[in-house]
Amino acid sequence: MSNESKSESAFRTISEVADELEVQQHVLRFWETKFSQIKPMKRGGGRRYYRPEDVAMVKKIHSLLYVEGYTIKGVQKLLKGTSKSQVMMEQKQPEQKTQAHGQNLPQIKVQDKQPAAAAPSAKPEKVQAEVLQSVLDELLEMREQVRALLSDDTQAA
Repeated sequence: MSNESKSESAFRTISEVADELEVQQHVLRFWETKFSQIKPMKRGGGRRYYRPEDVAMVKKIHSLLYVEGYTIKGVQKLLKGTSKSQVMMEQKQPEQKTQAHGQNLPQIKVQDKQPAAAAPSAKPEKVQAEVLQSVLDELLEMREQVRALLSDDTQAA
């Protein structure tokens, strides 16, 4: 039975979800270890059944990783405190086209330089510093991943 003929409220097997997202089943099992929001039901023999809210969460994670370009750590930060029902509601809203890589990055507004005595508070600057530090941390993590991949390639050659 194909996914098209199943009801929206039907449970899906790991192979059906993997086929729909065009990822390998081991990727979904790995995501279960990284994202506490993914908890498919397990039946006899450890067979996984994904509820509609699990499927919605997996689709959201897939989109953030593969379309938007987030790292796993970045997606974990984004989804922190997000419930499956919130993701389900998001999914039911009309789909908006997104641009890959960076559409959801925080926007930093550059404020006009004012004399230090005239600045009302340092709070906006602290927020900007935190955002920049977060972006820097992710960039450094990505650099290490690229270096690891490059060293693997040179060792294999």
